[in-house]
Amino acid sequence: MEILRKMVLPYFDEGDGHGFDHVERVYNLALKISESENVDVDIVKSAALLHDICRKQGGETGQCHAIEGAKLTPEILRKINFPEDKIENVVHCVKVHRYSNGFVPETKEAKILQDADRLDAIGAIAITRIITHGIKHNMPIYNPKIKPSEGYSSKSETSINHFYEKILKLKPETFHTKSAQKIAKERYLFTQKFVNQIIDEWDGKK
Repeated sequence: MEILRKMVLPYFDEGDGHGFDHVERVYNLALKISESENVDVDIVKSAALLHDICRKQGGETGQCHAIEGAKLTPEILRKINFPEDKIENVVHCVKVHRYSNGFVPETKEAKILQDADRLDAIGAIAITRIITHGIKHNMPIYNPKIKPSEGYSSKSETSINHFYEKILKLKPETFHTKSAQKIAKERYLFTQKFVNQIIDEWDGKK
């Protein structure tokens, strides 16, 4: 996996919220979840390293990074002589990892990758990423006059609205594996408490 790790590094920029540090966290979370599941760990590892290789490209072109990454995956895996009979499963994992696309993972490995990727969207690290991203793009942290939209949204007007419109919809029971649900529960409660605390403290009355 070290060779594959070195091959995917150039595809990432650090500091954009989805740099290689995100990949490392997803990789480790996926391995942790795999301990409780009967899966092909090599497929899980490879898919975790490859799942966001077109994230930067997608941000520039507007294309779906999951679909584009899936197209690029076979070529990269063949360069490291990855078993041919496992490539299709890795491609599927990369293609369906993006929960917001509505794709349904059909293999255990794909479910684990999607769970791991979604876990990194909630909790302490996720909070810092969202606030940092908001500041970078001149987005207000919170404005009580701007109410969050009812539906799922990836384009919010304030950072706190982003939590309501996207992050707090990642409820523990929506994760595929029991291990991920357990991790998600703790992270979800932490995130929820943070959002509530910001709102309570905002006007200085609490």
